Amino acid sequence: MKHNENSTATLKQELNDRNKQYIDVRTPGEFRGNKIRGFTNIPLQQLDQNTSSLLKDKEVIVICQSGMRSKAACKLLEKKGFNHITNVKGGMNAWN
Repeated sequence: MKHNENSTATLKQELNDRNKQYIDVRTPGEFRGNKIRGFTNIPLQQLDQNTSSLLKDKEVIVICQSGMRSKAACKLLEKKGFNHITNVKGGMNAWN
């Protein structure tokens, strides 16, 4: 299963959907400096150990600064058995 990609414009429309899980895989410092309300910070380096806090039957929306780390996070989640994953294209750079 390949993950989906959405634009930040699509993300802005879906942000209030409580049936989705929003994960920011940037460092805590990056997250504190500029974050989107509703996103939980799980840095990419810690994601492997923290997937148990995520529900596999709910879509996971993943963002980072530019889209590279979130793409890696999507691949990791796929390997862990998640089927509904969306990478935010362009990351926070595109959000601002």
